[in-house]
Amino acid sequence: MTEHSRIDITQPHTARIWNYWLGGKDNYDVDRETGDRIRELHPDIGAYARADRLFLGRAVEHLVTEAGIRQFLDIGTGLPTADNTHEVAQQLAPEARVVYVDNDPLVLAHARALLTSTPEGRTDYLDEDLRNADAILAHAAKTLDFDQPVALMLLGVVIFIGDEEDPYGLVRGLVDRLAPGSHLVLSHTITSPAMPDVDEAVKFWNEHGTPKLTQRTPDEVARFFDGLELLEPGVVSCSRWRPSARSADGVEPEEVAMFGGVARKR
Repeated sequence: MTEHSRIDITQPHTARIWNYWLGGKDNYDVDRETGDRIRELHPDIGAYARADRLFLGRAVEHLVTEAGIRQFLDIGTGLPTADNTHEVAQQLAPEARVVYVDNDPLVLAHARALLTSTPEGRTDYLDEDLRNADAILAHAAKTLDFDQPVALMLLGVVIFIGDEEDPYGLVRGLVDRLAPGSHLVLSHTITSPAMPDVDEAVKFWNEHGTPKLTQRTPDEVARFFDGLELLEPGVVSCSRWRPSARSADGVEPEEVAMFGGVARKR
């Protein structure tokens, strides 16, 4: 079965809706209709996609320039857009190496856009699921040196792991196999009494879309970083993670219900 034959255009899919909110073209009528309905329930939802993408850029910039990281394992890549991990990293360090991992057939179909590397660096793509750590690490070892620090990027992907699947154990299992000096970058949709419309939007999504989402509180998101050295400002709205690093006017953006953090493995 080819990746194209696996694409279901009769049911909305989160990666394609995310792409729609970011202004991309890799989506279908069913995705746009659902995306518009979710935006009616929560008008600021599009800001989450943009905040998460800017958070990725700021985190990668810090890891390359301040932490000296040159290797990235980006799981839950999503559809290619502007400022992908390798583009940000290799602009700052042309020798950087990046392995992308996703199990979405549409992402696979567009993976060539993720494989454009500088001559000094390298990129690779793996069609695999976050739950299959052994397969991911075995393949990634063809590109990355796991005896050296690696940045594990888990942006907006752990939300698809239900509590019954031990999401904390999955993340910890990956981090435990990384060298000291490695970093975890993670973002996650939150649930909060201050943002009830977010819960309504997620409820609508889980009734109509795929895959299903699991919201977690900010404290529950912070648990993914247990045992690691959490960098300032901690686990916060993605829009508030060191915004001055990429914000031209230095104005702190609004709070969004997508929280993220960056932590170092000692």
